[in-house]
Amino acid sequence: MTSAADAPASCDALIVVDMQTAFVSGPDAVPAAAQLLDRVRDLLTRARAAGAVVVHLQNDGPPGADDEPGTPGWELYLPVETGPREHVIRKPHDDGFDATPLGEVLVAAGVRSLAICGVMSEMCVRATAETALDRGYQVVLPHDAHATYDVPAVPGVSEAVPAHIASRVAAWSLGDQITNTLPTSTTTF
Repeated sequence: MTSAADAPASCDALIVVDMQTAFVSGPDAVPAAAQLLDRVRDLLTRARAAGAVVVHLQNDGPPGADDEPGTPGWELYLPVETGPREHVIRKPHDDGFDATPLGEVLVAAGVRSLAICGVMSEMCVRATAETALDRGYQVVLPHDAHATYDVPAVPGVSEAVPAHIASRVAAWSLGDQITNTLPTSTTTF
């Protein structure tokens, strides 16, 4: 992975992955949800001010899940300013490109580089970043703007893995094709 000093001069778009009420508020929120929300709000403010494309991905969970469509947990937690440069795209799978218009939105806007933030680091954030890389986008992953839950211990196999370590490993698994920035403020639009 490249360092923050190697970050692109500017990202054309911000992809906000699954910042839904069930995952970032209340007793079942990801660890350090308040810090995550601060970082994502900062990215949103700066992306909007720069006129970058903003896409909010919203996961449609199965019946009974915390993010089942129409339930309070499914709602996006942060305000959306829908318009020609800001979109909400519902998704049925981890990968934000799979069975959604995300690719078409980015192509139509001429996006070539994008920053990805949100939850869950090892699932939806990683899957969306991997497809973006496969499609030739320059991907910036602000290290302190994505999160997940602790990975539970498996008796006789491994200890629990703290959420911050799971997030770091998820980013690391994408290899040296991404730009991993720290702090979030080094990601520009």
